[in-house]
Amino acid sequence: MADNRVVEGRMVTPKKLAELVEGESVMDTEGIEDTDRECPDCGGDVISVGYMPSVTEFVTAYKCQECSWAETDR
Repeated sequence: MADNRVVEGRMVTPKKLAELVEGESVMDTEGIEDTDRECPDCGGDVISVGYMPSVTEFVTAYKCQECSWAETDR
């Protein structure tokens, strides 16, 4: 489990990565993990982070490290 990763040319923490995907502040995050997925937009590497946007919800987000593509498991 890595602490920080380079995403779209800048270093991000798990919390910052979750906030990039969610579009707002999140309560808690797990670490950033590699995935076996390839970005459908640019073919770049996709990473994931689990986070809690609220007390009652846990979401896994997937984000390309090269472009703005992202999705969640909602």
